[in-house]
Formats: sequence, structure tokens, C-alpha cells
Amino acid sequence: MKEKPKTTKSRLHLLHQYYTYTGFYEFVWLAVKKALPYIISIVIAIFVLNKFFNINEALVHITEILPVSGVLVFFYVSETLLGLVPPEIFIAWSGKLNQPWLYLSVLAFLSYFGGLCSYWIGVGITKIPSIHNYLEQRMTKQLKNSKKWGGFLILVGALLPLPFSISCMAAGIIEFPFKSVMGYGSLRLLRFLLYGLVIFHVF
Repeated sequence: MKEKPKTTKSRLHLLHQYYTYTGFYEFVWLAVKKALPYIISIVIAIFVLNKFFNINEALVHITEILPVSGVLVFFYVSETLLGLVPPEIFIAWSGKLNQPWLYLSVLAFLSYFGGLCSYWIGVGITKIPSIHNYLEQRMTKQLKNSKKWGGFLILVGALLPLPFSISCMAAGIIEFPFKSVMGYGSLRLLRFLLYGLVIFHVF
């Protein structure tokens, strides 16, 4: 008898099966579903505020009136605490200086280290007894999946136009390994490089 030919599955299909079995899709969907109300609320609040007060103009004005050191400190604080101020404003600011690539590099590392500080803020939040008890008693399954896919969380925050600080803070709350946060988070530097190439019209 002739042996039946073995069916070979594509890597993409195997990857899809792996993500399905390990609960990756469920993790992403639950994370998006839980975050969506907060994201919508923030977007609405920013939209309403921007109707009465031009946020972008105000931020640009801040970069114009503050000394270089003041802008860098303001940026670092922003990137450490939620990171809601768009870094593109500061990248554009660095393009107006005498050494744009030097200051862009400083901004990139400040953003990176700001995210690492946010991680430890997240760790500190878990030390609050009420939050610690809630996570241990009601979020056990979610924490298990989050620890498994925490790298994806950091990658999204580092590369996409989403607050890197929030991703790192979440990683601290779920106690994702700090060395992994440092590794995945280093892609934040790549994002600043790519933005610099575009905003400085290198291409």
C-alpha cells in the first residue's frame, strides 16, 4: 500500500494554532475590551478640551518658552507618568535645534528610561494591600496570561503610537520580568529613529 502523503501545514497556520491553544487571542481581546472604555473616555475628554483650548499649540508654546533643560525634564516626566503627551511634538522641537540628532537621541533614551521608571511605579502599586488582594483573588487567570504575553504588551507600547509608560506600568503590575521589559522596551529607541528619519525629511 502506498503511504498517504503527510499534510504539511504552513508556519502561519501553525502559529495561529499555537496562539489559539495558548489563549493569546483571548488575552488580547479581553485586554482591548477592558481598556476600550478608558481609551474612549480619554479621547472624548481630549476632544472636548481641545474645543476650548488648543492642546497642541499649548504644548508647542511650552517647548518655545522653556529652556532646553526644562523641555527635557518636562518630556521625561510626561514619559514616566502615563505618557499622554505625543512625543512627536518634542521630536519636531529637536529638529529646530543646532544638533537635532543629538537631542533626538536624548529624547529617545529619556522615553526609554521613563518607561522603565513606570515599570517600578506599577510594581509599587501592587504593594498597596487592597490592590494586591484584588489581583491575587480575582485576577489570577488574567495575570497568568498577562505574564505569558507581557512581551507583546511592551512591544505594542514601544513601537505603536500608544503610551509606552502605560504598557510598562502594566508590566510592573503583572510582575513581568524587568530584564525582559528592558529588552523589549529597547525597541522604543527604534521608533524614535524612524520618526526622526521621517520628520527630519531624511528620505
